Amino acid sequence: MRITDLRCVVYQGECDHDGPYYGDRQVRPTDIYESFRIKEWGREDNLPHEIETGKLRIAGRFLYVDTDEGVSGLFGPIGLAPAILALQMKSLIVGLDPLATNMIWDVLYRAAIHGRKGTPMLAISAIDCALWDLKGKVMGQPLYRLLGGPTRTHIPAYVSALAYPVQPEFVEQQSRRFAEQGYFGQKWFFRHGPGDGRVGLKKNLAMLEAARSGAGEECNIMLDAWNSWSVPYTLEFTAEAKRFNPYWIEEPVLPDMLDQMAELTRRSPVRIAGGEHEYTRWGFLDIFQRQALDIVQADPMWCGGITEMISICALASAYGKTVIPHGESIAVCAHVVASQPPDLCPLVENLEKFNVGWQHFLVDPVRPIGGRITLDERPGLGLVIDENKVKSKSSLG
Repeated sequence: MRITDLRCVVYQGECDHDGPYYGDRQVRPTDIYESFRIKEWGREDNLPHEIETGKLRIAGRFLYVDTDEGVSGLFGPIGLAPAILALQMKSLIVGLDPLATNMIWDVLYRAAIHGRKGTPMLAISAIDCALWDLKGKVMGQPLYRLLGGPTRTHIPAYVSALAYPVQPEFVEQQSRRFAEQGYFGQKWFFRHGPGDGRVGLKKNLAMLEAARSGAGEECNIMLDAWNSWSVPYTLEFTAEAKRFNPYWIEEPVLPDMLDQMAELTRRSPVRIAGGEHEYTRWGFLDIFQRQALDIVQADPMWCGGITEMISICALASAYGKTVIPHGESIAVCAHVVASQPPDLCPLVENLEKFNVGWQHFLVDPVRPIGGRITLDERPGLGLVIDENKVKSKSSLG
């Protein structure tokens, strides 16, 4: 079997959504500048476009790896920039054995000498995920079996409230609903950072207090600062927040500030999580050696794909760290987590609102029921395009 083509198909469609889709945006690193701080959601790549309240226009880019035996691997949706870069890598893989995933990953990595991190690694990740889907289809097995699982039949999930409003009244009501749905925990995203001063910090605390009030004591509360805080601000916040027993603070400082992240891991009374914006086993080895994180959130869609994610999990196990993958692709994360010991990879993330768009074109979207994902026997990643949801399609490149 040989690879004959690498192509990207863009699917267009629409769907209904109950109420406004975009609530408050999360704090961002550029919010240190007031002109950026006041901006709300813009036109985001790879996210639905709100035509009107309750109506979304969705575009999904899906990558296909074709073979001379008629079997194709599928992965997506992916962003525009990774899709373009992936197509530029086509000549490197055409003619190769698609089942040789380690070799293909190594070829792509060695060829991307200026792309060891960032968007080029997202492109490599997408190709790698499509190859693993193909491998599962060829062997007639779900991905988690090819990776050595399953280690359990159900995977607990936590839900992320990205793009939800963060006003305390809403947060309290929604956090109660999340808790009633059986989730292990729920993650809320701060709107304010150091540039908003003490007033903003109090608003962040009010959001946390509301989440704890609604969720009760049994449902865990995770918090995400999205690389936008500082060491002093984080320590000031966590000193006051610890009475609400948050499960973690995620990415409080920029991902390249590993010394500062390590300081927070040592000094914060709340666990420090992060790593979604780190890449490859070498990037995570640096994190582990510096003891920079309590909880590691590598994303298989970004860090180098499934091939590299397994290497990162092995490193984490050796260093005694927990891996809870960042979940841009809940399908991929569920397979990876199901292949690993429960104490190493205990949870998957459900980005509830964004999964509406990301999974719109799939026949069987992965959705937690009762706060858990049930594994099935579909081969590969289990991704199948629902042509009934496609209003139009085109080829990229």
